[in-house]
This record gives sequence, structure tokens and C-alpha cells, in this order.
Amino acid sequence: MQAYKEMTKEQLQALRDALMAQYKEYQSRNLELNMARGKPSAEQLNLSMGMMDVLSSSSDLTCEDGTDCRNYGVLDGIPEAKELIGDMMEVPVDNIIIYGNSSLNVMYDTVARAMTHGIMGNTPWCKLEKVKFLCPVPGYDRHFAITEYFGIKMIPVPMTNEGPDMDLVEKLVSEDETIKGIWCVPKYANPLGISYSDETVRRFARLEPAAPDFRIFWDNAYGMHHLYDHHQDHLIEILAECKRAGNPDLVYKFASTSKITFPGSGIAAIATSPNNMEDFISNLRIQTIGHDKVNQLRHARFFKDIHGMVEHMRKHADIIRPKFEAVINILQEDLEGLNIGTWTKPLGGYFIMFDSLPGCAKDIVARCKKAGVTITPAGATWPYGLDPNDSNIRIAPTYPCMADLSNAMKIFTLCVRISAAKKILAEMQAETH
Repeated sequence: MQAYKEMTKEQLQALRDALMAQYKEYQSRNLELNMARGKPSAEQLNLSMGMMDVLSSSSDLTCEDGTDCRNYGVLDGIPEAKELIGDMMEVPVDNIIIYGNSSLNVMYDTVARAMTHGIMGNTPWCKLEKVKFLCPVPGYDRHFAITEYFGIKMIPVPMTNEGPDMDLVEKLVSEDETIKGIWCVPKYANPLGISYSDETVRRFARLEPAAPDFRIFWDNAYGMHHLYDHHQDHLIEILAECKRAGNPDLVYKFASTSKITFPGSGIAAIATSPNNMEDFISNLRIQTIGHDKVNQLRHARFFKDIHGMVEHMRKHADIIRPKFEAVINILQEDLEGLNIGTWTKPLGGYFIMFDSLPGCAKDIVARCKKAGVTITPAGATWPYGLDPNDSNIRIAPTYPCMADLSNAMKIFTLCVRISAAKKILAEMQAETH
């Protein structure tokens, strides 16, 4: 296909008109298609229905250590759940605290506690004149929402194909003691789908922050979310690397089963150093008398061990892999060679990232909406919703059925082409004046 910028004005005008005719035809269908959030499909949720039958009123709800899961107690999680989640997170059970249903909730609590009571005896952040966070971009909008909610200043750090720009991260954290943390999605990152390189992980573990209470918020949400059996990204385990580097307290590592079993009914966990664990537990004693142990037991008995979870995730992959491949195929068929956009080809996770021509993302998303396709808002992948290039768009393929996904992507690529044609025509018009 001929690149748009190589076309004459007349060719582009004719193309724009033809594309608009296609667009109006889609509008006439009154479609309602949604690719806005990274949600499991109903087919994926059905994979975990057996978990509802694992426990019943006649079940023995006693843990292997004798704990009655129906009663109070056990702040850090039952042994069976800690062993399962420890294997999932690739950390020893002694470094894990099992929480409730959401890792995002644990991250919120962690920031809130740092604000009100500080980290390991350091000054509470609310008493400081300035508190800043590094935010790799493009990144996860709900991370940014937490720090914005608490009035923490967010500093964008560009992402590369190997992770955040570590030269910049190292410089900023070593020079500025008001920088207290950084958000990270290290494996199959939201929204890029890339995984941090070995060098990036090692450089994170060897950071020398000016602030003694600086922490890396390591949200390994997609650690087990591979698309392929034999072609997977691998990530160095950050806690072990920090320990080797003499920085054991530097990282909070988060994970959950939200996209493994049932969102809202999973179990979440934090893995961190013994010193950090002590800090967390001292606060948990005030916050709760224990999280949902029955749900922890349900998960442990459903999966039995990490091998059961791995096999379960293969079933997830079989459902979502064709959707990712369909999205990539449509992007290639409709946009390859036009030089009006680029996209990632992840090996796992929940998202594909698309970059349009500068200044087109908001227009593309708005056009999609008018044709019945809802996409994550343009700018959402940047702090404060402000993408300086207005180019980044997150595509979430998992939730729609294949037919809806194909329709949504055809409309998406059509909107990309319309927006690009109009932009280039406007540039041509400006050059003639």
C-alpha cells in the first residue's frame, strides 16, 4: 500500500471521501462494541466455575495448620494460599502477605499508609512539603489515579522496549529526595505489552535513591499471562535481585488472581522484605483481624498447586491468543505500509498499544465512539490524562467475542485512516498558504 504522505492532494481527497462513505455505513448499523478495559470474557470466567464447587456446607474448612477458616485471625494468609501465591510470584512464603480481592486496593492502602504514617519510621508524606512519583509512560491509568488522588506530583518517564529509561530514573531518584516511588508493570506491561530486560531489572535493584523511604511499586499483574507455551517473556525476580544488590527493602511487589479466577473475588498479595513485612503487619493489626480465609482456601483447593494454576492459564491463553492475533492481523492488513501508525505485538498480558500520527488519538477515539466502538480514552496512559503527542491508544482485545472484536477493529483502523488523511490534507493546505 502507498504511504499517505506520498499521495497527491487529489488522491488523498478521493481516499478520504471513500473512507467517510464506509464510516457512515458502519454508523448506520447502530453497533455497541466495547474495548475500553482489560476484562476477562465470559468464556474465561467460566474456566473458574469449578471453584464454586470446591467448598460446600459439608466441607472441612480447617487449614493444614489447624486454623478454622470460618473464624477470626491469620493476618498474613493461610499456609496453603501463601504457598500457592508464593510460587505464582516466585518468592518464599515468608516474604508474602495475603490480602483481600484486589492488588490495586493493596497499592492504594500502601500509598495511603505512607501518607498518614510514613514508611519504616520515616516522616509521613502528608507532613512533607513535596512528594513526587515517577510514572513510566505510557502506563496504567489506575496507578496514576492513586497518586493523583493523594496530591502526589507525577513525573513522566519514557518507556523503551526494555522498560523505563533507566538513565533518567537513576538520575532523578539519586538527586531528589522528594521522589518517593515509581510505578512499574514489569511483565507484559500495561499498555505496551513489553517486559523489562534483565539489565533494567538489575539497574532497578541497584538504585541509590536520595530518599530512604523510596520504594519501587512492582505491579506484576501479568506474571502468568502468557499467550504462547514456548514463546514467552522471562523476568528476573526483583526481590532476590534486590537482596543480592544489598537493597532488600527497596521493592513492594504486588500480584493477584483477579484475571486468573474472578475479578473482584480473587486473592491479592504483596511480597517484600522482612523489614517491610514488619512495617505492613504492624499496621494491618489495626486495620483488620484477618482477610477472607475461606476464599484463600477455595483458591488453594481449586488449583492444588502451581502446576494446576499453570495448566489453568494455558486454557486462558487458548481463549485470548486468537483475539490478539486477530487484532494484529487486522492492523497489518489495513495499515501496514501506510506510515500512519505503529503497534506492539506482545507475547502476553491484556493489551496492545497503538501509536497514531501525532495529534490524532483523541480524534480517532471520538470517531470510534460515534460509530459504536468504545475505547480507553486517549491520554489515559499518561499522568493527568495529558499525552503531549496525542498519539497513544490502548487496545483491550480480551472481553469482546471474536465477531465483535473483528468489527470493532475494522472500525478502529477505518477511523485511523480517516484521521490520518484529514491531518495530512490539513498540513498540505497549510503549506500552500
